[in-house]
Amino acid sequence: MQQFIIMITAKELREKYFEFFKEKEHSLIPSASLVPENDPTVLFTTAGMHPLVPYLMGEKHPEGNRIVNVQKCIRTGDINEVGDTTHLTFFEMLGNWSLGDYFKEKSIPWSWEFLTDKKWLGLDPDRLFVTVYEGDPPSAKAAGGKLIPRDDESIALWQECFKQVDIDAQMDSRIFALGREDNWWGPAGKTGPCGPDTEIFYDVGIKACSDGCKPGCSCGKFVEIWNNVFMEYNKKDDETYEPLSQKNVDTGMGVERTLMTLNDSGVIFEIETLLSIIEKVREISSQSNDVSERIVADHVRAATMIMSDGVAPSNIDQGYVVRKLIRRAVRHGKMLGIKDAFTYKVAEEAIKTMQGQYPEVKENKDLVLNRFTQEEEKFRKTLEIGLKKFNNLVASEQAKDQTIDGKDAFDLFQTYGFPLEMTQELAQESELSVDEKGFYEEFNKHQDLSRTATAGRFKGGLADASETTTKYHTANHLLLASLKEVLGGHVSQKGSNITAERLRFDFNHPDKMTDEEIKKTEDLVNAAIKRDYPVSFEEMTLEEAKARGATGVFESRYGERVKVYTIGDPANPPQADPESPAFSKEICGGPHVEHTGVIGKFKIVKEQSASAGVRRIRAVIE
Repeated sequence: MQQFIIMITAKELREKYFEFFKEKEHSLIPSASLVPENDPTVLFTTAGMHPLVPYLMGEKHPEGNRIVNVQKCIRTGDINEVGDTTHLTFFEMLGNWSLGDYFKEKSIPWSWEFLTDKKWLGLDPDRLFVTVYEGDPPSAKAAGGKLIPRDDESIALWQECFKQVDIDAQMDSRIFALGREDNWWGPAGKTGPCGPDTEIFYDVGIKACSDGCKPGCSCGKFVEIWNNVFMEYNKKDDETYEPLSQKNVDTGMGVERTLMTLNDSGVIFEIETLLSIIEKVREISSQSNDVSERIVADHVRAATMIMSDGVAPSNIDQGYVVRKLIRRAVRHGKMLGIKDAFTYKVAEEAIKTMQGQYPEVKENKDLVLNRFTQEEEKFRKTLEIGLKKFNNLVASEQAKDQTIDGKDAFDLFQTYGFPLEMTQELAQESELSVDEKGFYEEFNKHQDLSRTATAGRFKGGLADASETTTKYHTANHLLLASLKEVLGGHVSQKGSNITAERLRFDFNHPDKMTDEEIKKTEDLVNAAIKRDYPVSFEEMTLEEAKARGATGVFESRYGERVKVYTIGDPANPPQADPESPAFSKEICGGPHVEHTGVIGKFKIVKEQSASAGVRRIRAVIE
């Protein structure tokens, strides 16, 4: 990889972006966790909009209607593409938001100003190209009773911007109208806020692949650096669209991709937040291979960020992804000639590069490094044997039909710790396929993990905000308060997952709960439900919330102003006692019932270990 002088760093880009939008009266808010709270439809936060859906739908944000942030994101859909010049599993997304305030008339000129003004990024306007929504085809489902037209308003605004620098921005030469696949964003799930977008591309200067090459082409000539989404519709269950109660702006500028562009590099791993990690991989390798070096760097960084948000390697949900990332990194480390444990060394470098922006990375350093060491040691013991087993399969009679049997693939998983994706990757290298259906049939027979339920959530989605999940969310608060009463004040929430069928709640506690403790906790929750407490909220500063005794999860997530939900009397301090006037007081974003009596009967169905020092409760409402 050719070395070069880095002209702008990630820190400088973030600071410029924040300063620009603070001048435009935006409030800076922190990144949300990579693990979405109370969203059973998505494993990870994949975009800045996920934590902000309630506010896009009309709920008031504590920091006002203009906000700016950088959001940690994980996207697993492209994990098998990592190793090329542009794909990553973890990335940072800069975003500015208008929640029912300004719209296209400010969003587009501000984007232009930040990109081209020499005070900010100072990009050459002649290398910028844009796309807009071309309008609904006649076959589309109408929004609010009518088809959505071509975005002529954005076209006019862009033409005015280019006119300032004497560029005649004609359609199909500077501005391009594209369809849903290119210029419509959302919803991430089946329903939710969505709308047309306008995307900004930078011509990196390479030769066009053809006469028809234009923004949106995959040849690499035009790199998308900013996306302005005009969220003004809500997609309903019947796949029709209705206007939202407010018009929103949701923008996204990928930090890594923008830095690659600004530094005139065609390789994303040459930006400073990744280059130092690549250099650490090379330092401990005895062989050179760009693809394997990039996979190790990306996967270790991604696993570091996920584990810093409280996830441990496991065989389910987010933990499955962490395990897969670490084990894939270990295999590619072996291909680089690394003989001893190494992932913790690479993770130390990743922590150095990310801890300045994300304090939780530094706070959880020891825990993260220990988990890398334990997971790598566990996998190394079986990797050599598993690879021999795989090579025997390739050479066996059954490989003559070019397919690895599903039962054998499951055996590699169960016995040697090979994730299915690793077996598929190895098979592809040997020009074979894997019987994926057969793998899951064996998998379901053994019931080791609910991987099939997990699979649909890798692509993203929005939370189920149904009446039932709202009840579970409020029950979540009652459960935490009750656990503090029964087990002690040391208890804090370590994670939760809510579906329409059940509540899953993780909390720190060193011991397995006794039957008596479980029953007492359950009784406290039901007593609070029976008393039909009112549920209310107030907006206040984070310091004021703490002074009033409010508790919260991962305090680094919160901005200067927060919502504090009280179950019981807001004027009294919380005490998990059914006779107490205030049962619970927590910093939270909702949704909640208006009074606890509507929840129903609460029942704990299982209490088990989630990871070292963390217990897990599964509960249902009857």
